[in-house]
Amino acid sequence: MENRITIALAKLFDRHRIVFWYDAKKQLRDDFEALSLPGIEKIALANNEYGIKYKILREQPKKKFLLYREGPPPADLDNWLLDVQLAHGEFRTDQVAIWLSELALGLAFTEVVQAHAEFFPAMKRKDALKKLLKSDDTAGQIRLKMLAVCAGSEPRMDAVVENLLQELAEGREEKIKLVGRCGLDGFLWEQMARCYGYRSDTPGVRDFAIELFKSCYALGTDGQVRLTGDALVFLKRWKDSRQFEGGFETLSQECAEVLGIEKDLAKRDFRELMELDYFRLIDQKIISDLVKAVASRTVGSSDISIWVRRRRQGHWYREYRHLYEAVDHAARFTQTLGEARLTMESLTEGIQRYSRFWYQLDQLYRKFCFHVRMSGQASLMGTLTEQIENLYTNNFLLKLADRFQTFVDAATKWEAFPVRKQSQFFSTYVQPFLRKGNKVCVIISDAMRYEIADELLGLIRQEDRYHAELEPALSMLPSYTQLGMAALLPGKVLTISGNETGTVMVDGQSSQGLANRIKILGQAETFRATACKTNELMEMKGDDCRALVRDHDVLYLYHNRIDATGDKRESEERVFEAVEETLQELIRLIKKLNNANLYNFIVTADHGFIYQNRAIDESDFSGVDAQGDQILFRDRRFVLGKGLDQVSGLHKFTPDQLGLAGDVEVQIPRSINRLRLKGSGSRFVHGGASLQEVVIPILKINKKRQSDITCVDVDILRGAGLMITSGQLAVTLYQAGAVTDKIQPRILRAGIYTEAGDLISDSHDLTFDLDLDNPREREIQVRFVLTRKADEANGREVILKLEEKHAGTSHYKEYKSLRYLMRRSFTSDFDF
Repeated sequence: MENRITIALAKLFDRHRIVFWYDAKKQLRDDFEALSLPGIEKIALANNEYGIKYKILREQPKKKFLLYREGPPPADLDNWLLDVQLAHGEFRTDQVAIWLSELALGLAFTEVVQAHAEFFPAMKRKDALKKLLKSDDTAGQIRLKMLAVCAGSEPRMDAVVENLLQELAEGREEKIKLVGRCGLDGFLWEQMARCYGYRSDTPGVRDFAIELFKSCYALGTDGQVRLTGDALVFLKRWKDSRQFEGGFETLSQECAEVLGIEKDLAKRDFRELMELDYFRLIDQKIISDLVKAVASRTVGSSDISIWVRRRRQGHWYREYRHLYEAVDHAARFTQTLGEARLTMESLTEGIQRYSRFWYQLDQLYRKFCFHVRMSGQASLMGTLTEQIENLYTNNFLLKLADRFQTFVDAATKWEAFPVRKQSQFFSTYVQPFLRKGNKVCVIISDAMRYEIADELLGLIRQEDRYHAELEPALSMLPSYTQLGMAALLPGKVLTISGNETGTVMVDGQSSQGLANRIKILGQAETFRATACKTNELMEMKGDDCRALVRDHDVLYLYHNRIDATGDKRESEERVFEAVEETLQELIRLIKKLNNANLYNFIVTADHGFIYQNRAIDESDFSGVDAQGDQILFRDRRFVLGKGLDQVSGLHKFTPDQLGLAGDVEVQIPRSINRLRLKGSGSRFVHGGASLQEVVIPILKINKKRQSDITCVDVDILRGAGLMITSGQLAVTLYQAGAVTDKIQPRILRAGIYTEAGDLISDSHDLTFDLDLDNPREREIQVRFVLTRKADEANGREVILKLEEKHAGTSHYKEYKSLRYLMRRSFTSDFDF
């Protein structure tokens, strides 16, 4: 007891020079006598008040005194020291008084402490509260801080409620029980009514959660709303919280079942749900309807893209991203195919039109298949997938290949001037760098067909200071790895070996394997060249990589993920996943080499490929087999041999027609037919003469010295007036231009603030990434819901702010703003 009294008195003397102690029950005289307080004089009051007053005020005006009276304080009219007491401090020895003293709270808060006495015995709670208290706190603010301590949150109602909801989601109730034991439950529900309009005869956290979801869903669907606008603002903040999103998702699922959301959604049009994301079921409803709409072709591709873009802002988009993207790519594929004219008048025109337009259909098909696979929702996407597969195979791939085959059959030479031939690669694309004394890196990604390089082109251009250009080239025929790789090396004469290996000789030197390619590159007298595998280079330390670049003028890098995945029966179904990995790997590779002081790159491929996601029909296999004097090598799309017979269904090329030396002839099946080959897959194939196989990319990349990336501008469109008269404000934001490779999206946070910087509305995270040319289609409507704090700004100006993050930080800076006059009448309280 003595120690507690000493501590409490020490705290009082930190704030007061004179402290009065009334021992009302006359039980603590011995404690008073035993006290040792250095620098403080103890005086017992016993009808000596006048003399003591003179002493403490006149004789020793700076000394500290403890004035003890055994018994209760005298009546105010009889108290000679009342003025001194009121000007200084009083020490009380009951438990409440000790707590008040420990917390440095005045006697005015006695009732608060008494009402919640269960809160204070725990030292941990008491210390936590003391850290939050301020000298000007009101009783209500103290109770809120006590509530925050119980909930383990910051002293704000929204933070308290978030923590209580999280506890509910986790199936625990320690915090809410503590609130009840501390007598704070009444205060909690009073604040819930004041802040959110929540009132109930039997209030509870679960009941509030149900009402919260019910009211916010009703607001977006014209239902009955019981809570205030602050409740909607709270729900938006809660669901977007990284800390509490798990609790939100759990309670969202539970409340959806209680409220019968699935049944209600069944009768609604998905268009009216685009702004809502409170339940996972909303996204499932929207996706299901979008799939049906695309399959039935009742909506346009542009509408689908806009809806998918709007859903990207939603809470559940990450979970359903692949489904949304699959639907978007399916719609774009269908529309693009409908606009395509798959006609040509020559081999050259076919290649040129493919590289300018038709390749997009292969790209859209690939992206669709990838996202469907990654979604894991084969049943949901079944009908649409079957439709896209039929369109791709029958209306595009087969139709295009059949038409192109007529010009393949008519070709006396395998060439398509002015399109460059693969065998001209080194002299056309590499030699110009060497003549100027510039270093260059050639990256050969096995089976990276033209449409994949086009996607890489876009990704590279989005990188700051990188410039890139893409053009097509015509691959060697047959379009297989050994011949394509050999054609990309420096050399004049290519010969397919007359044995069963399919090996290709460059000027009489085998090009099989990395060691032989390094040897061919090293034979040059006018430049220094070498080669390595990309995975080996990525494992190099920085100094080793810089040394490699320093010591060579030409660096050939071989990358093999697409072909290595697609060429195996057990993994060919993952080939489109391998494409996605390839794109990211090549970007990392280029950046690493750039850091090693290499600035010029050429990305190309040995050949392309055909891939059909579904099982290959019997009709897709050639009904004939190659015959002749000697069959050297067979694959699914070509045959090598000597003295080959002319066979219906196969087209024969002589070495001279293909620009090859030697006497090895080539046969390929017409169109997209496969040859039967035991033990191999049939969906991923190459070697033939389809456009997808023989149009290879030449992607030239250069790193510039100056930044060339900007973000798209965003404007706030002024409406008819700049006055806020209700509980909501609709604003139109305008993306000033279309997003391109070098004009990138801008991400902004939007909200309405007071002059003092207080947020008085919900906050919106907005991504402006529209690539549409029509200005009207780049307008975005945003609706702000005002909170109760907005009432305090009535009659004053408030600010609509668009803010963006400082690069690489979590801090925001103002981008643009617009001022409004807040002029709300009492009727605005009913707008929500």
